[in-house]
Amino acid sequence: MAVTETVRFTGAAVKAFGGSIRANSRGIRARRLARNGAAITAYDPLDPSTAAHPHDAYRQLHEGSRVQYNPKRAVWILSRLDDVRRALRDASADGPARVRVRAPILVSTDGEKHAKLRRQAMPAFTKAALESWRLTIDQLAAETVRDVLENPGCDVVQRLAVPVPVRLIAQLLGIPDTDVADFRRWSEAATQLTGVALTAEGARKFTQMLRGSWAMHQYFRRQFALGGLKGSGTICGRLLAENEAGSLSDSELFQFAMLLLLAGNETTTNLLGGLFATLADHPEQFEMVRSDTGLIPMAIEEGLRYLSPAQNVHRTAARDYQVGDVTIPAGERVLLSIGAANRDPRVFDQPDEFRVNRNPTQHIAFGFGVHLCIGAQLTRMEAQAVLREFVTQASGISAVGDTRWSTNSLLRGPTCLRVRLTPA
Repeated sequence: MAVTETVRFTGAAVKAFGGSIRANSRGIRARRLARNGAAITAYDPLDPSTAAHPHDAYRQLHEGSRVQYNPKRAVWILSRLDDVRRALRDASADGPARVRVRAPILVSTDGEKHAKLRRQAMPAFTKAALESWRLTIDQLAAETVRDVLENPGCDVVQRLAVPVPVRLIAQLLGIPDTDVADFRRWSEAATQLTGVALTAEGARKFTQMLRGSWAMHQYFRRQFALGGLKGSGTICGRLLAENEAGSLSDSELFQFAMLLLLAGNETTTNLLGGLFATLADHPEQFEMVRSDTGLIPMAIEEGLRYLSPAQNVHRTAARDYQVGDVTIPAGERVLLSIGAANRDPRVFDQPDEFRVNRNPTQHIAFGFGVHLCIGAQLTRMEAQAVLREFVTQASGISAVGDTRWSTNSLLRGPTCLRVRLTPA
């Protein structure tokens, strides 16, 4: 998912934020926008400290106008749940949408091309398909939680949150055990595209991303040429069987594999790491789930709302787009703040409180409309399995030292979280 717009931003990153706007032009534009009813805000989603700890900024957005504009970044900001949901829904028509990228990946397309790719991918995410993976997911969850329990003070991000989705995806794709280490390294490099900034460090990450993506592409190309990764027990094999008697090309299968990595990797990692951090901060909520494991599905939904692993979606208005009394001109850049929308006080009572029994069915952590994350149920299954093992194997959790959070404005989660679990 939410995941669902990561490539969209990457394809437009240089165009959207690459050029600086001269101070005089910004001032003129700001005055004109203020006259037209759009509030000027200093909220900067690309500021590293704000990205790591955005919730004070979200409260300020909610206290302000419905539509706000940051002249420094030349971006319009929507933060209310109804407005963000409407903009995501309108992406299939002619609302704020369609930043063009070259790769025809599901998360970066609209219209008929998107519908076709989604139809091709759906057989991998049917209820029956997901159920067939449950045992694998449960075993992986039990193993990784046990590993954290046996290594007090370890970094739960590296011990559990990172390996769970990568190892699961490797198994679903049929990656041989001997290649999993390489696959994990390439995956971690390839998915850095969501954190690329226009800095020297960003350039280094971008180079790593290209190398990881290229290595991954070459690996899949060799495997497909040898008939590998297409067995009946693999995702690609399932897709070939379900799509018009094997009509998918190797290129399309590779695109799907990359989609699985993008949609099911970093977002799941952020959710899992964030859950451990949140439950360490809210021991009474952890105890509630331990006392009633029937709360596990609801607790995961609250975790998705409260954490919003995918924080922001960047779009471009395909036409003049009306939000209340403000018209966002065609061609303008728009930031849809999923993180702020999921803490909208107009919708959620005491939105900054974490309550495992809240049941926040209106959250949009996985997007909305045609761009609702196709892998949402898979992420839910992973998170529920990990939480179930967590409350079964452990009777308590405490953080060891400070938690470090990512400074990525798109995807947010802990980058280091050392914990100590108390055995049950």
